[in-house]
Amino acid sequence: MPLQPFDDAFLADLPYDPEVLLFDAIVELDPEGRRVVCQMPTDKPLPFTTSQRAHPVRHPRHVAGATMVHASGMLGFIHSYYLHGMRHAAGWIGYGTHLYQVVFRKLVPPGAPIIATCREVRGRRGATKHFVRYAFEFRHEGDVCYEGEQSAVWMKVGEGDPIGLDAPE
Repeated sequence: MPLQPFDDAFLADLPYDPEVLLFDAIVELDPEGRRVVCQMPTDKPLPFTTSQRAHPVRHPRHVAGATMVHASGMLGFIHSYYLHGMRHAAGWIGYGTHLYQVVFRKLVPPGAPIIATCREVRGRRGATKHFVRYAFEFRHEGDVCYEGEQSAVWMKVGEGDPIGLDAPE
């Protein structure tokens, strides 16, 4: 599949401003494998990365870990939107609940894009609440730079509904 930029409907449905989506295109949608792959440019300003007090030896400029953690949450949103048809405008919202064995494998200097994969490991789905566990693998220039498993609770809420993050493990 050639790179597919995000369309206006998707960008309008994001619960964040598109500037912090951090991805610029879909590389692959694999409903059968329950995974999405997206491209994350690193040659443009990124949160936390632009605020680094960089030093060429002691603290070289790199894509900040916090940026990658946020990107994983956005990738979960992309997964729910494209593979499960969950729309924020229809009341669906997700919140991360757990980070499991998150590992940063290498420093990523700004330049070449990161290719990020999100695969659903398991999910329990109800009419208004889903609990999903994801596996993430981010690659930079062919090498794994970030990996881990994380979980999120997705809820369909209406006006005035309380949001509870009680999610089974």
